[in-house]
Amino acid sequence: MAMLEVQNLTKTYKGQPSPAIENVSLQINEGEIMAFLGPNGAGKSTALKCITGIHPYDSGSVTVCGCDLKKDPIGAKMNIGYVSDDHATYENLTGSDYLNFVCNVYRVPLKERKSRIEELARQLELEAALDKQINGYSHGMKQKICIIAALVHRPKLWILDEPMTGLDPRSAHVLKELMRRHCDEGNSVFFSSHVLEVVEKLCDRLAIINRGKIIEVMSMDELRNRKEDVSLEEFFLSVTGGSDVGEGV
Repeated sequence: MAMLEVQNLTKTYKGQPSPAIENVSLQINEGEIMAFLGPNGAGKSTALKCITGIHPYDSGSVTVCGCDLKKDPIGAKMNIGYVSDDHATYENLTGSDYLNFVCNVYRVPLKERKSRIEELARQLELEAALDKQINGYSHGMKQKICIIAALVHRPKLWILDEPMTGLDPRSAHVLKELMRRHCDEGNSVFFSSHVLEVVEKLCDRLAIINRGKIIEVMSMDELRNRKEDVSLEEFFLSVTGGSDVGEGV
């Protein structure tokens, strides 16, 4: 079953002469982790924000678990957990109040939310900070609260934009375990990253975007079986013209 189907997605920002993304198409299947790679400004974050419904798009379609994002935006978004690249939260709330707010939005039953929050906070070592205001959190702590908020409603599709940024090695390891476990339970993960070692070890498939267009979609097995026997870094640099991988627009 396809968790996410994107067809010919195009987005042009006001005042810009050319699209930020153009005719982007990809599919993510049940139980799959897919990485989204691209040079700085390639369009990764724009694509993710369109897929999650944060930004409107000019044309194309996005379908999440059978729900068309334009025809049934609530149905689509209820199946998505999103970790942005900018720690968007209500910073005057405590961590606990913010997570309960998210639970209200996603209709997480009262009898389940406490145990879910506590378990995720325990795994990410954030229990002691839940009663503190988010505006006093460090960069890494804000990343953790966003990760918990994106998982607490148990979405079918987890979308993360540069999720390792700001995490200490232990927390990054826990995050990778959470991503793998999420897919082992029949869900899917789609994440952008510039940490190619993580992509090689963790992902089932990858998509590469450059100058707003998808230029490669392939499985990690296909990459490993290539006759050239190249690393992901070498392959990435060859298909993007030597550009550095990093956070996109």
